[in-house]
Amino acid sequence: MTDPPHPPPLHEALDRLTSTFRGMTAGADEIQCECHWGSAEELASLKVPDAELSPDLLRRTMRAPDWDDQASVLRRVLPQLGAVMADGDLVGYDLPGLGYAIARGGWQRWPTEQAAAVRTFLESWWVHCLTSADAPSAHEAFALCTEAAGTAEPWLVIWESLDQPSANRRLGELVDEWGLNLLGDDLPWSTIDREEQKLRELTTWLLVHASSRLAGHERLLNIVSRLALTGPVRWADPDWPYPASAWKN
Repeated sequence: MTDPPHPPPLHEALDRLTSTFRGMTAGADEIQCECHWGSAEELASLKVPDAELSPDLLRRTMRAPDWDDQASVLRRVLPQLGAVMADGDLVGYDLPGLGYAIARGGWQRWPTEQAAAVRTFLESWWVHCLTSADAPSAHEAFALCTEAAGTAEPWLVIWESLDQPSANRRLGELVDEWGLNLLGDDLPWSTIDREEQKLRELTTWLLVHASSRLAGHERLLNIVSRLALTGPVRWADPDWPYPASAWKN
């Protein structure tokens, strides 16, 4: 893996995101279905720079997969979306789906300054989710970032660099929440591309790094150790680790 980045504090990354995309609008010719998405007045508000969108309109805008110019719509909403993510006010959002909505905008192919602002914000937000008690759950945040970037590796590199109690607790929560999916060789969230790659990246990283960081949590260590096994022996008793949970904050 590559060396970890050192993202700035989340508020600085949000300021950079906001200043980079301030004043941008959806394309003047952008259309959307009034029956399934929203009104003409709501669509018109996306063509007005910096007009505040209602929370519901922002959610609907991100969910819609059929914008003519996904990139311009994403640029238009990024300052407000970034603020929502930073505040942790993500009720009503499917976080992996939100990550894929960000990916649909093709941000990694944008001009260097714009792409860097998005990447830095996601990195800072991910660190925040690993280290802050009032952030969204790290496993859901991990899925969002993985979908947004199309790969799990950058976020695992950052997680590896944060060997501290809060990040280790989040790791325990991920194993607790997703262990049964991983033992079934299933990616624990819905994705539409690179499913095997994302699962392989996560599983390989857990086998290398999780054991030392989950010391003393025998059930979670049991789950991780079974990932190295294949075939029926992975599921064999004794000491099958489900259903009871052993992780305590």
